[in-house]
Amino acid sequence: MPVATVHLVRHGEVHNPDRVLYGRIPGYGLSELGRRMASDVADWFTQQAERTGRAPAVLVASPLQRAQETAAPIGAALGLDIDTDDRVLEATNRFEGLSGVGSRLRNPRYWPLLVNPLRPSWGEPYRAQVARMAAAIQDLRDRAVEQDGPGAEAIIVSHQLPIWVTRLSVEGRPLWHDPRQRECTLTSVTSLHFDAGQTVPRVEYREPNAALLSQASNLPGA
Repeated sequence: MPVATVHLVRHGEVHNPDRVLYGRIPGYGLSELGRRMASDVADWFTQQAERTGRAPAVLVASPLQRAQETAAPIGAALGLDIDTDDRVLEATNRFEGLSGVGSRLRNPRYWPLLVNPLRPSWGEPYRAQVARMAAAIQDLRDRAVEQDGPGAEAIIVSHQLPIWVTRLSVEGRPLWHDPRQRECTLTSVTSLHFDAGQTVPRVEYREPNAALLSQASNLPGA
């Protein structure tokens, strides 16, 4: 049994008919499908708790609307209050607010943002995202163990890019990547299992809403 497990949950589908790269812009809540995804992932956590005889002890979410709305049914199902943590919110992105970002890259005005894709030059550095996520994960892990003892579990509802680069870091892979290749679908669960005697957590990835993904609108980085 792990000393503790922290589950990183990506939010559900967002109502975004104009396909805007919304980033940290307020007012982007879940779509009808997104609300179904949130309800279903809450049911999934309930089923996991019934199977193992142990429920997560702590629930944290990004302050952004889509994360809060995804966390709400999880909290209701597990009897947990939602704690908001700015450290797990979406990355900054200088393309935020634009639609059709791919086509805009042909415009020379945007080329200075592309000079260093390894950092990346268009937004918050990957290493900065990992650092803030890692600090939040460690704090939440310790808090869960303090409340519920060895084997405790916690949930963080966050966003695709911060979750993905955190996983890349844990697995010792380069942080730069093709956004189209991220394994972090809507309401997916990336679980970090902290095992006794190990300095690096073990990663487990699951998609409780795999059957709904074909119906969803999904923007890389959104």
